[in-house]
Amino acid sequence: MYCSAACRQKAYRERQGSAEVGVDGLIKEIGRQVEELVPQPPSVFYSGVTELSSSVARLRRVARTARDTAQESVTRTPVTEVTAPAEVPLDEGDFAALVESHRREIQVHCYRMTGSYDDAEDLVQETFLRAWRARESFQGRAGARTWLYRIATNACLDFQRRTARRPQRYEPLPGMNHGGGEPPARVTWLQPYPDDELPSAEEQPDAAAVSRETLELVFLAAVQHLPPRQRAVLVLRDVLGLTAVETGEALDMTVASVNSALQRARPTLRDRLPGRRADWTADGPTEHQRTLVKRYMAAAERLDLSEVAALLSEDVTLTMPPNPFWFVGRDALLEFLSVSLDADSPMFLGHWRHLPARANGQLAAGGYVRRPGTTVYRAQVLDVLRFDADDRIVEITSFEPHLFPAFGLPLRL
Repeated sequence: MYCSAACRQKAYRERQGSAEVGVDGLIKEIGRQVEELVPQPPSVFYSGVTELSSSVARLRRVARTARDTAQESVTRTPVTEVTAPAEVPLDEGDFAALVESHRREIQVHCYRMTGSYDDAEDLVQETFLRAWRARESFQGRAGARTWLYRIATNACLDFQRRTARRPQRYEPLPGMNHGGGEPPARVTWLQPYPDDELPSAEEQPDAAAVSRETLELVFLAAVQHLPPRQRAVLVLRDVLGLTAVETGEALDMTVASVNSALQRARPTLRDRLPGRRADWTADGPTEHQRTLVKRYMAAAERLDLSEVAALLSEDVTLTMPPNPFWFVGRDALLEFLSVSLDADSPMFLGHWRHLPARANGQLAAGGYVRRPGTTVYRAQVLDVLRFDADDRIVEITSFEPHLFPAFGLPLRL
């Protein structure tokens, strides 16, 4: 029995830190959790069930990874070879349990490299398949993280060579007032990342201090302007903290080439970020900003355009990747919103409801629309908000709703 759910979670994390590695250890842990379940008090029961659900989900992913890696892959020879002194290879179960413990941070790494949540999920699977095929090169559990990062980085580079994506500039649309500012960069593949899926400090201790600022959408969009190899060098060196030697080994580059690539990447990145560092990185959302998001959601639900206007900065920017719509400046944005929020307008979209969310270390709002003549609120848009130093909304990035389930949001209300 624990005095609170927090104490139970703390004890669970401590046990997890010293728990036996592998499938057998995970099964034993699930058995222990089942035995310790008690229905009262409700808060403790809920905490215990949550722990059990998390462990069962992890075991399910381990089993799925073991099944997938044991099957013959479509590509027999990996695109990027990984060579190292051979040791006794792991069996499917132990291999799956090993890579599963690094899944979250590898997925975040792939997301930083690509800017796409969907692509990151696919690249994690490709990374694990490549690792399975190259498991004879694995040198021990202590080096698993670096080994997987090397494979994942090369998988991302191969992916970028295949897609050859390049950011563009938004173009004016006929008959639409976009505002007087310069068109922002258009990264059509940019997607948000759920905060709930970010690795904890225990899972990714080396990058925990900088994970927020290097996951904000403004940083992700700026990184996409770098050539693939420069992007890989910058992420490995400045985000993950690898040495020049380790980065060179991961990318098959000399130390001089690594340093040269980093020197070229940093100025390009600085040019793409907001002028003031405080404009794009912080210790996390403040309580005041959370209150402002509640006001933002309530104003939209009341169709109160004046309240929305009070929350926006004068130079606010709205983009909607992958769609071509964009607005720079409060007046242009309000002109666009006024048509859809006016119940007497023939372009009236409908009535809104919102649920709060967290994406990329930023506050977000999942918007649902009940269109005229219907009774169901359907998922419409996920707005990720960025605030300036004066706590005004300076950027809204609106995403399509297909990722709502990843954020724990339903598709209808």
